[in-house]
Amino acid sequence: MSNSDIRLWSPEGFRENHWQKAEDATAIEDGGQTILPLAVFLELDDETRKGAADRIGVELQPGEALDALLTHLAHLPLVALAFPAFNDGRSYSKAELLRTRHGYRGEIRATGDVLIDQVAHMFRVGFSTLEIVNPHTISQLEGGKEAGIPLYYQPAAKTAAAPASYAWRRVSA
Repeated sequence: MSNSDIRLWSPEGFRENHWQKAEDATAIEDGGQTILPLAVFLELDDETRKGAADRIGVELQPGEALDALLTHLAHLPLVALAFPAFNDGRSYSKAELLRTRHGYRGEIRATGDVLIDQVAHMFRVGFSTLEIVNPHTISQLEGGKEAGIPLYYQPAAKTAAAPASYAWRRVSA
């Protein structure tokens, strides 16, 4: 899949994508913003990592541990979390942990199989942007039909819009 097939969605709508995915570290030499797989990023020497810190992002697959990135978070402008299948939700937990437990303020991007039913929940747990390739999801978002349920049982990384938007079990008496 080429970068031109991907539409980037944020809470403000579709926007231009400046990041390119690469499979190896040679792409860093091109000078653009590059998203590397976790294993490739970890193999970089410290000098390369520091010299291109503002241009390197890292993509984690669901089975890869977030712990490997923790010492690098302060210098990473983007962490991409993969959704290779609709039914694999491990990246939701990673996004929430990055925002709440680890205080990460950079861009968190969802990549892979992002469907319209996931959009609102992804933003609630801390994602900044979503790579959208599904034609139905693109047409729904273009039509202003972001799916979502207005009431929630659980708290999330993003604060509720109004105190009453949580279910009665989560509101103090």
